[in-house]
Amino acid sequence: MNVSAHVDTFARDHLPPPGQWPGLTFDLPELRYPDRVNCAAELLDRAAAERPVFHTGTGPSWTYGELRARVDRIAHLLSGELGVVPGNRVLLRGPTTPWLAACWLAVLKAGAIAVTVLAQQRPNELRTMCEIARVGHALCDVRAVDDLVKAEVPGLRVTTYGGDAPDDLLLRPAPQEPYEAVGTASDDVALIAFTSGTTGRPKGCLHFHRDVLAIADTFSRHVLKPLPDDVFAGSPPLGFTFGLGGLVVFPMRAGASALLLEQAGPRQLLPAIAEHRVSVLFTAPTAYRAMLDDLGDPDGPGVPDVSSLRRCVSAGENLPAATWRAWHERTGLRLINGIGATELLHIFVSAADEHIRPGTTGVPVPGWQARVQDAHGEPVPDGEPGLLAVRGPVGCRYLADPRQRQYVRDGWNITGDTYVRESDGYFRYVARADDMIISAGYNIAGPEVEEALLRHPEVVEAAVVGRPDARRGQVVVAFAVLRGGARQDAEALRGFLRQELAPYKCPREFVFLDALPRTATGKLQRFRLRAEGGTPGSRAPSRATRPGPGPGDDTDRDTDGDQQ
Repeated sequence: MNVSAHVDTFARDHLPPPGQWPGLTFDLPELRYPDRVNCAAELLDRAAAERPVFHTGTGPSWTYGELRARVDRIAHLLSGELGVVPGNRVLLRGPTTPWLAACWLAVLKAGAIAVTVLAQQRPNELRTMCEIARVGHALCDVRAVDDLVKAEVPGLRVTTYGGDAPDDLLLRPAPQEPYEAVGTASDDVALIAFTSGTTGRPKGCLHFHRDVLAIADTFSRHVLKPLPDDVFAGSPPLGFTFGLGGLVVFPMRAGASALLLEQAGPRQLLPAIAEHRVSVLFTAPTAYRAMLDDLGDPDGPGVPDVSSLRRCVSAGENLPAATWRAWHERTGLRLINGIGATELLHIFVSAADEHIRPGTTGVPVPGWQARVQDAHGEPVPDGEPGLLAVRGPVGCRYLADPRQRQYVRDGWNITGDTYVRESDGYFRYVARADDMIISAGYNIAGPEVEEALLRHPEVVEAAVVGRPDARRGQVVVAFAVLRGGARQDAEALRGFLRQELAPYKCPREFVFLDALPRTATGKLQRFRLRAEGGTPGSRAPSRATRPGPGPGDDTDRDTDGDQQ
């Protein structure tokens, strides 16, 4: 490691032992960064001062020159009046705005470590993350400060912005001259990103200054291929690394601009795309499905204009082939599917343009390597399911967490996803490793059943989990959200699925919900569904139990399929 610029060495001192690190690869020339690099300065200094960088739905756009001046002002306050020294952790909290992005850049430029959290996270969650990262400072949008105060984090100094109090960050007097970026080492920690909490205690992922640049110089440069005139937009917040890359790092690395929306659900995105001529969109499969409903008849009145779009990226959860085809049919655009992870900062398997194959995630992004292996770390033959293993210029480094040994094995990052590598090198998602349902000896991938359910015209969202069963080990339980006015008819869904799937894969039980439980970042919380459907007789709205045979009964066997 290089000589650190950090005065507060907590983050570096709590990196995993070197023997637990993943192997890192820097095969591309653009990944060979100098020993000293500050990623905020790199992002800020690439574009001409007069070019736009951030747009909002309510105020004037910011130029790169204005952003630099505001970042420098905040950095002066951080390292001066607020007493932040290089290596201190600074929590950032607020809705997605240019000011939140400016605070993130200022923290990094001042050599401190950004810990960006979600505005939706509650006091207990905030307290836990502050304890793990030993956060001493916070910059918080005044509208999101209440829960942070309620968290009662010992020693935390909270500075608000966006208010009218004299001590507001944006109203304090500060030097107006440029701020010289701290000469951080390329492997100094720049940010701590917390896993989104679909299960268990959150894990803090340590990422270096060079890592921030590497995600732009791999996926963005080689797959997304942005242009300086592109306008980015999307639904993920900046506390989610999918959003940090797609709305700040990637556009700024390309000298482009981004539309930062405080409210960015499907119903807000469509009019914003039309109004601001958005050309690059980042959101999840669920949002693409929802937007299809609002796009309606392309020749009908009042249909939002999405003709400015040229790139649409989908990540955060598996992209069903049916969603890909429906979006392509309606818009003519090929969704760029991808898999990323907080541990690896952004997308590492993907494909674009003519290289896209619906139903697959894609191939390793240039600069990355991927393979499918068994539980013992041995590669499995093409066509057989196994664990996805990845390595590249960014790797998992948990902050003082014993789960590092689970994620990194023999130099590979084990993402927890079950994949199949096809003979042509494309990677096809099967399930999260813990989402595989084993019923009467059959391996059933929940996402496969979900994809089939989503092909039913009345199903808007679907999730499938296993319920413990004394006879079969597990049985399949499907949770479905239907279109407004649709009849909750389990037998109709079951009949439809029997035309789509082998009988043993069909759910034994259906539960109809108004909405699926999701994290603040939009990820499905399967553990809550398992708790809901985990024991026979557990209560749920509109539950329908399947009568008759199920997996393991002779009448339910697929006559030409072998038991796995």
